[in-house]
Amino acid sequence: MRRSLVAWVRLGFGYSERQACGLMGICRPSLRYKHRRDPQIPLRMRLKELAAARVRFGYRRLTVLLRREGWMVNTKRVYRIYKEEGLMIRTKLRKKIARRRPLVVEQAKAPNQRWSMDFVAARLEDGRSFRILTVVDQFTRECVAIRGKPRLNGSDVAEALDMAVRERGKPTSITVDNGSEFAGKVMDAWADARAVQLAFIRPGKPTENAFIESFNGKLRDECLNTEIFRSMPEVRGKLAAWRYDYNHRRPHSALSDQTPAQFAAQNPAPAAEGPPLGAGLLLPDSPSLREGVS
Repeated sequence: MRRSLVAWVRLGFGYSERQACGLMGICRPSLRYKHRRDPQIPLRMRLKELAAARVRFGYRRLTVLLRREGWMVNTKRVYRIYKEEGLMIRTKLRKKIARRRPLVVEQAKAPNQRWSMDFVAARLEDGRSFRILTVVDQFTRECVAIRGKPRLNGSDVAEALDMAVRERGKPTSITVDNGSEFAGKVMDAWADARAVQLAFIRPGKPTENAFIESFNGKLRDECLNTEIFRSMPEVRGKLAAWRYDYNHRRPHSALSDQTPAQFAAQNPAPAAEGPPLGAGLLLPDSPSLREGVS
């Protein structure tokens, strides 16, 4: 800054170098100094490669990836190169408005204590729409389940949850919105058979299910907005690959830049209790459901 002021004073007022330096409070050797900083070409190239592969990662998360590969860098150096190479992510500024005090919800303190569940809408290359069911563990931030189909109903949700329960055990509660897929008889019967509580948020309050909202934003930014889907088998394959990458490779800032799988390994889930899988489950065609038993 002072160097530019010295140049401006000399150009505008015809001062000598000595006079301008004295006026601006800078010594002449500092004015003439030219840095001999290492251009760090290999680091720049690798950073650009990572930024191209992880288009929605900021400089902090890219720093974590570089350190995993053995680069001895700090956040400030990566940020400087990140700016010089024009890799900044454009983010939409959101207007801050006054809100009522949010509902305080007890935080999960162990794996499988609380899950969150919601839907995401997307389209194939030819314009056909499909939906994605997403399920996240609130404590470990793991993606418990992800399933894409042209249509998803309560039976599809129950089937996806059954697979997740077989893989990792059942949760104590699942936070959901008031959609018909979650509030219908099939999910009510599923939750009753598993002794799982369905915790419904208040209508019009998606922030009460903030974990799944945050996850869905990452899914859209890092997968749905960067991939082209030509068919449903391709959707399922790419979603499965992204889920593995999210759970096992992607650093999570809320977990001290560990992956969800690493954090879960350090905090194993308690032994599951309750009825065996499938006990008492009422399917859509069950006579009890047709008679109105929930």
